[in-house]
Amino acid sequence: MNHAYDPACRRCPRLRAFLDDVARTHPDYHCRPVPAFGDPRARLLIVGLAPGMHGANRTGRPFTGDHAGILLYATLHRLGLASAPTSIAREDGLQLRGVRISNAVKCLPPQNKPLPREIAECNGYLRAELAASPELRVILALGTIAHGAVLRALGLKAAAYRFSHGASHALGAQVLVDSYHCSRYNTQTRRLTPAMFESVLAHAARLAG
Repeated sequence: MNHAYDPACRRCPRLRAFLDDVARTHPDYHCRPVPAFGDPRARLLIVGLAPGMHGANRTGRPFTGDHAGILLYATLHRLGLASAPTSIAREDGLQLRGVRISNAVKCLPPQNKPLPREIAECNGYLRAELAASPELRVILALGTIAHGAVLRALGLKAAAYRFSHGASHALGAQVLVDSYHCSRYNTQTRRLTPAMFESVLAHAARLAG
């Protein structure tokens, strides 16, 4: 079933309880499902894992205020896909060109690790985003969970499309491109370097036209 974005969604008991706890500690944080951000007529959709505790869960914008967003938005800007190299807050005037950013799971999970049933429960929102994007040509999945969520949202079997950094998978009218997630862990261990990330993002942008 498809679900249009619902800022008041409380479907997952564990996530609901966790967000309530975080909101008591940080009453100025967003602490709700985080909507997609960017061009509503995007040809490229970037899908991450979930909001970060002091990033999107605080600011209400994907990849904003955390380490992963530093590399993502700087790279988008270098490629001419963002109006500024940093994303600070929802009111900062930043604009994306031909790109939208979303997450496989809309709410902050404990230890940044959503449970399989939470990923499945949230998948209807991603399915609705894809269905409402007729000009979408390329989906860039950041990590294996995002990769699997995209395939699930499109009604495809994950076993037929193995995740591999830099891989491209033809999905009918769209192409799924894989990248390691631009998390602090991956960048600090050099599993993902800025050059590697720029290369795969540039490839996805070229495919999207």
